[in-house]
Amino acid sequence: MKDSRYELTNELRELLTPVHTPLVHVEGNIYAKAENCQKTGSVKDRFVFLEVLRAIEAGEIRKDSVLVEATSGNTGISLSAAGAMLGLPVKIVMPENMSQERKDMMHRFGAEIIEVGPSDFTAAIEKRNELVASDDSFWSPMQFENDYNCQVHQDLTGPEIHEDMKEKNLLQWDFISGAGTGGTLMGIYRYIDQRCTTYGKLHEVVQVAPLEDAQSHGIQGINDGADFLLNKQEVTNAFQIRTQDAIEEARRFAKTHGMLIGISAGANIAAARLHSALNPTRNVVTLLCDRGERYFSIL
Repeated sequence: MKDSRYELTNELRELLTPVHTPLVHVEGNIYAKAENCQKTGSVKDRFVFLEVLRAIEAGEIRKDSVLVEATSGNTGISLSAAGAMLGLPVKIVMPENMSQERKDMMHRFGAEIIEVGPSDFTAAIEKRNELVASDDSFWSPMQFENDYNCQVHQDLTGPEIHEDMKEKNLLQWDFISGAGTGGTLMGIYRYIDQRCTTYGKLHEVVQVAPLEDAQSHGIQGINDGADFLLNKQEVTNAFQIRTQDAIEEARRFAKTHGMLIGISAGANIAAARLHSALNPTRNVVTLLCDRGERYFSIL
């Protein structure tokens, strides 16, 4: 029987390795981890690329595999890019009302998009599960259920922030970010908690959520209808941000920092401003989740 295992080259391994992104000074005591500098332009490269590498090494992804995922967009872009690098087909399931630019990016990488109803992430996940169950050649990173989605941020993103803030001689910092799957927020929470650095004094972790409900808000990429990996008993504090305020912050940031950022990144900055106003002596780190080019039709 012909060996169907996928053999990784050093070049592919390097392409599928996330980068250490810069920490940008926003203003005053606010800093932002520039995940828009990842290879496909979003924080989702971290989990998707590393999970794909893990699955290849475990023999779960083979030469005949089809990569499948449900997504609001960025995970789909990362997985579509990974599939293009590996020469494997990709099927993406997503709500029909997600931005056209993100769909265009996935199409450009060669992915097939299967659409479900507006903002219906439950239907997208059910369709993904149906596909995976229908054929053993279908493989999914299972972003909404996979704890490795948290682990990569505990192992990489959290330590990177710590080292970058330490270089600035800023050992105290609070982390504020929205939650889509909850992987980033929970991973950094676990990193802080594991370090036992007088948690609650040096650090606080705060969720950013839309003010509007899941069906009507326009901050694509966060609050996709469920908490998923986010443990609300551990991350208990949250700021609610209006969609329009998030959009205005994203527009403002482009003009003041020369970086195009997405709407969820705008929401993060808006929440960081609120936190800073309430806690003027504390440093705040937030996340620039993705690039703004994929939202031009909305922004």
